[in-house]
Amino acid sequence: MPAETTKDELSAAPGIMAERRVLIFIAALATVFITQIESTIVATAMPTIVAALGGFELLSWVFTVYLLTQAVTTPIYGRLADLYGRKPVLLVGIALFLIGSVACGLAWNMTSLVIFRAIQGFGAGAISPVSRTLIGDVYHGADRARMQGYVSGVFVGAAILGPVVGAFLVAHTIWQMVFWINLPIGLIAAAILIWALKEHVTRRRARIDIGGSALLALGTLILMYALAQSAALPGAWFAALIVIAVAVLALFGLYELRVAEPIWPMSLWRDRMSTSGNLVSFSLGVTMMGIAAYLPVYIQGVMGESAMTAGLVIMSMSATSPIGAVLAGQIMLRSSYRLAASIGGVVYIAGTVMMLMLDAQSGPSWAVISGLLIGFGLGLNNNTYMVAIQAECGWSNRGLATGVFIFARILGQALGAAAFGGILNAGLARYLNGEGDILTRILTPEQRASLPPGTLAPLMQAFSHSLHVIFIVLVALAVATLLIGLMLPKGRSIRR
Repeated sequence: MPAETTKDELSAAPGIMAERRVLIFIAALATVFITQIESTIVATAMPTIVAALGGFELLSWVFTVYLLTQAVTTPIYGRLADLYGRKPVLLVGIALFLIGSVACGLAWNMTSLVIFRAIQGFGAGAISPVSRTLIGDVYHGADRARMQGYVSGVFVGAAILGPVVGAFLVAHTIWQMVFWINLPIGLIAAAILIWALKEHVTRRRARIDIGGSALLALGTLILMYALAQSAALPGAWFAALIVIAVAVLALFGLYELRVAEPIWPMSLWRDRMSTSGNLVSFSLGVTMMGIAAYLPVYIQGVMGESAMTAGLVIMSMSATSPIGAVLAGQIMLRSSYRLAASIGGVVYIAGTVMMLMLDAQSGPSWAVISGLLIGFGLGLNNNTYMVAIQAECGWSNRGLATGVFIFARILGQALGAAAFGGILNAGLARYLNGEGDILTRILTPEQRASLPPGTLAPLMQAFSHSLHVIFIVLVALAVATLLIGLMLPKGRSIRR
């Protein structure tokens, strides 16, 4: 049955929230923004940073360690926010993120930068789930759906603004500003939360599930490391790490059955809405990675279009995602979660099928329309399940439920990066006979024109075939998303 508003929820979000909720929302939105824009800003500035610090061999770890530490801690912070309130956990996350940002700007070599990025990741692990949980606390019903839709818009804004801001800062200031630009935004957001957010969490004796937290962190860390480094690890090592990770996580599940106050209550596994949402979040994470990483490659490498065209397709997807999120709120208000998720699934399938139908003769407009539909479907699905999960959970489990939802997406992105990279490498290996370095030459028209026809034709065929295998996987994931949506309970909506 849907969770009703509990006494704990009323005490944690009293009437005073009504007059300050806009400020709280702005502060939460700002914290989400700085964690999301960080990756795109840093990616743009990395050539300059590597030139200043050296250590090119550690370049990938600047991004990997941030992802690892964020993923490992996300569900743990979500549970701590349920036990001790959103405000202290979120403020700790902001503090860690800003301390890491300051330290990154003071890094003296690439090793120190990687360490300080880990600190940033530990902070981001708290900010992402707790900020969205807080929004779910102070808004209810249709307002919750609308505000969570705005959060989707922040993801889009960060994706679009990040490269622009990063390029501007590198060109007109020092590279350290790439990290320090977060400071005023984060400090202002923290100050607003300290003043405006008045929580009255019911004090009770609670034990922190240290054993469960350690097992969850260890299993997730091993799994994420294996997935992130799959291209560099020998096959035997990769398989061994996957087996170890699965064994540790299985042990975590057994352990949680035996503790009085688990970090991850088993009741969450039995909740149909939560389980469906996490499966869809995982699927969306895989899909987002496949589209963001390989659709531009197809457009440039197979279709022969410019990087500007590829960027336009990705921007089209980003532009319609928040529109879909807002529409999801309206559908949930007037009908049900099931209808919103089903419509999202149908649109999502249409977009991925159009992407699968791309070939060398397809025009840019076909790719753009595909991106528009995919983004629309992603927005519909993501906001539907986020709102549904938060509505179906009481205050005491909402932080964990939100954290697990976000964790599932991060895990999907990591698995997608590893799996799709493996598919592409395996497909090309059969055709290229070890000449993989030639791939870098087909992504720009000038270098592609310099290749002899006898080399270019089989290369393009192999490239197109391998990418289409990835697109087939994305269509299958879209179909699975629709099927999950159709299995949601009938009649459940944000209307009480």
